[in-house]
Formats: sequence, C-alpha cells, structure tokens
Amino acid sequence: MTELDPITVILTSVGTEQQAVEISEELITRRLATCVNIVPCLRSIYRWKGKVCEDTEYLLLIKAPASLFDAVSETIRELHSYELPEIMALPVERAEQAFHQWVVGSVAHDEE
Repeated sequence: MTELDPITVILTSVGTEQQAVEISEELITRRLATCVNIVPCLRSIYRWKGKVCEDTEYLLLIKAPASLFDAVSETIRELHSYELPEIMALPVERAEQAFHQWVVGSVAHDEE
C-alpha cells in the first residue's frame, strides 16, 4: 500500500459570516481544501496593540493535505480583512483510511 500524504487541520477566524463563506468557497474552488467547517459565534478575547479586545468571530476548520498549507495560507491572507489573520495548522495524528484518502484525493484531481 502506498503511503498517503499527511493531512492537517488549518484554523483561521474571521469577523463575519460572509467572509467565512467567501474564504471557504474559494479554498474549495481552488482545490486547496477538501472541506471547511464554519463554526459560528465564537467569543474571542485577545490583546492587540496594547489593548484587551473582545469580538464575536467565526472559526474555519480547514481540512487539507499538509503540503498545501502555504497555498491555503496565501489564499486566506489574500481574502482576509484582518491586518494579522490567525493561520495555524494542527497535524492530524491519525485518521480513518477512507477519510484520509478522500482528503488527499479530492484536491489532487477532478472527481467528476
């Protein structure tokens, strides 16, 4: 059996549902991600430029081959409204084989 490329979950947060959908759709259209989950209504508390801030945000959970992190990151930065968007990847330690194959295979070629 051939070893599959590692997969990752990339996280970013945005300020509006519209931006969450726009980034998600673009990542899928460009075949940079297999699936993006949008988690609404997060409460974020953080320090920015010396002030404590609090906002409601949308969290994007982006499933993609780890090798596409740079392209995913570039697309997020291109479309994101924040001066410094959160973009970080969490490695997937294990995944069910069929799901792993789907994540890797759906960005590699057309399935139609």
